[in-house]
Formats: sequence, C-alpha cells, structure tokens
Amino acid sequence: MKPDFEKGNGLIPAIVQDVKTKDVLMLAYVNEEAYERMLATKETYFYSRSRQELWHKGETSGHFQYIQGMYLDCDEDTLLILVEQVGAACHTGAYSCFFQEVIPYIFEKNIFHEVYDVIADRQVHPVEKSYTNYLLEQGVDKICKKVGEEASETIIAAKNNNQEELIGEISDLFYHVLVLMYQQGIQVEDIEEKLRERHRISGNKKEFHQRGDY
Repeated sequence: MKPDFEKGNGLIPAIVQDVKTKDVLMLAYVNEEAYERMLATKETYFYSRSRQELWHKGETSGHFQYIQGMYLDCDEDTLLILVEQVGAACHTGAYSCFFQEVIPYIFEKNIFHEVYDVIADRQVHPVEKSYTNYLLEQGVDKICKKVGEEASETIIAAKNNNQEELIGEISDLFYHVLVLMYQQGIQVEDIEEKLRERHRISGNKKEFHQRGDY
C-alpha cells in the first residue's frame, strides 16, 4: 500500500501526532522522496512548498521526530504519522503548531509525559539557570537526595493534615522521581506497563502482601 501522490500533483498532506500525548503536533507535506526516506530512516522528512526542497525535521533544531507508526487514509492521499517527539514540534518553540485558539476547548493532557519530555529536552538543549539541568549535572546522588527530601516533606504534610501543602509536596515528589527516571533511562511507559501488569492481578489478597500484587 502506497500513497497516491498523483492526486496532489506529487504532494500529499501529513498529520503528525504525538504517540504519547495524542496531541496533533503539525501538518506538513510529503512527496515520494520524503515518504521513501521516512520508511528507510523512521524519522520524519517533508517537502517545503515555499523553499521547494526536502527537509529533515530536527536537522537544524535537534527536535527530531522518531516514527512509531504511519497510516494512510481511506483515499490514500493523506498520511497520519505517530511520532516520539523530541522537544518542540513548532518552529516558534511551542510544543505543537496548533496553539492559537479560535474556539477554545479544555482537554486533559498527560502531564507526566509532558514533564518527562521537558526533562529530556533540557538534557539536549540546556537552559541557563534551569533547575532540571542543575539536577542532571549533579547526578544520581543529588537527585536521590532530593527524592528522599520530598518524600519526607510529603509525609510531614500528610501528618499535619494540610491538604494544600500535601498536594504541593506530592507534586514536587513526582517531579523529582521523573528526573530520577530519566537519569536512569526509565520511560514513563515502563511505569505505566508495570502498573497495568500489577493491576491485572486482583482477587488474590494474602495474609501478607506480596510484592507485585494489588
């Protein structure tokens, strides 16, 4: 199965979607050469109508898109590309090109993936005075120390029965755990899969809790 490039005079539109958050990141155009390169490299390539040349997404910015899936529509003249996005998709620095509201719609995003992606981007594109960059530069000992501190502060907030403070401390704890995960090469998907695996274990409560059982 191959796109019908003749319908668009050699070009077809490609919708790019974040495989993690499911957000639509951008729309660009693809010719046959760009399509073949994507199949070969598993990275996105597009054709610039204004410059009339092929371009490799991320080649200058470092914000590459690693293809996780690709689908054709029913007429075989539009591509849907699911990608692992590094950094921002938009040339303005925005996460998605679609950030200008016409009719606002409030929807939930997976904040854990978003924060993790920001942490990963800080490693590739350091920001001056970034706390995340500071933690990553200090290494695992400093990160673990902060995880321990935030865990202790979470316990104290709970014991003080202060819900607002507890929410803040849990948020801090989650952030530092995400930094630790990135530093150790653990993806958010790894934790999600482990939780799903354990969630499937039910109705088998024993006298003493067994690790891995919920």
